[in-house]
Amino acid sequence: MKIAVAGTGYVGLSIATLLSQKNEVVALDIIPEKVDMINNRKSPIRDNEIEDFFANKKLNLRATLDYKDAFEGAKFIVISTPTNYDDERNYFDTSTVEDIIEKVISMKINTTMVIKSTIPVGYVESVKKKYGIDNIMFSPEFLREGKALYDNLYPSRIIVGEKSERAIQFANLLKDAALKEDIQIKYMNSTEAEAVKLFANTYLALRVSYFNELDTYAELKGLDTKDIIDGVCLDPRIGTHYNNPSFGYGGYCLPKDTKQLLANFENVPQNLIRAIVRSNQTRKSHIAEMIMRRNPETVGVYRLTMKKDSDNFRASAIQGVIAKVKDEGANVIIYEPTFSEKEFNGCEVVNDFEEFAKKSDVILANRYEDQLFEVKDKVYTRDLYRRDS
Repeated sequence: MKIAVAGTGYVGLSIATLLSQKNEVVALDIIPEKVDMINNRKSPIRDNEIEDFFANKKLNLRATLDYKDAFEGAKFIVISTPTNYDDERNYFDTSTVEDIIEKVISMKINTTMVIKSTIPVGYVESVKKKYGIDNIMFSPEFLREGKALYDNLYPSRIIVGEKSERAIQFANLLKDAALKEDIQIKYMNSTEAEAVKLFANTYLALRVSYFNELDTYAELKGLDTKDIIDGVCLDPRIGTHYNNPSFGYGGYCLPKDTKQLLANFENVPQNLIRAIVRSNQTRKSHIAEMIMRRNPETVGVYRLTMKKDSDNFRASAIQGVIAKVKDEGANVIIYEPTFSEKEFNGCEVVNDFEEFAKKSDVILANRYEDQLFEVKDKVYTRDLYRRDS
């Protein structure tokens, strides 16, 4: 079977790699360098499993800049283009998704589009009406940065937003390419599937925010945060997952998904969803205040990335802290070896670690790494468990 995948970020490239084990997959992107890298079996993103599959697996995968080449003859077209939240419109910018939909319609081909991009609740029904089509459905993804292919190989669940034969066929494509056995598959209407994605990510944001606020309380009261969290999480109803304090939730999904869910709550009574969004800003303000209490002239930021094995720092929580520290008058320098430019958002990038450490009065580290032990007296972190979440 030929399958097209539009977009080669974490979602698209991991699905393309997964499905190309047993199918012909053509990945579409608009960036020539990414297309060349994929065709030369070099991953354009940091993901250990993708890099391993590219090096060691026989994959029926190629990439192209030509949408007609990608879409012609494809049984399924997976749409995994980026959708960002527009604060002014209180709505996801879904223009990249609609661009793909319009290209498919213009080709007049017999195919089924499957949206994997995150979209607002009710979006699929709206585009069906807008374009007068029915060959489109939504299937949410639940992937971690740097672990996207792993999470496709061992999925927590597969959800398809349609109850039909083609939905079953698509779910089976994902299941048959995975390594995990006994995968739970659930079929539902598109609008409910869209809600699952936003509510799932907002719950994760809630949990991050909860333990961050616990940590803020303990820090200001002079208490041992780890003792409190350990005691709380021994309750099996709470558990030990997603309990490591941080500078706030960030990354590809949680910030925009929580805001979109809040926007979807217009005219619906709620308190909690708005509080989750506000809590993240409050946490960043607290972190900045604790830094400024040390009266630093220069604040060093150790890594912009959200997670240890990631090269993504889009919407990373540390950026919000940087902005607040700069507003307080501190000079900020950044150590980020995955970033090749000499400046980031008006801050000097210093990628010689010894020079960076020497220039910094305080080193701000969302996640602690062994490299920091030699300058531990300068480090401010809330990473208690030395893990991403």
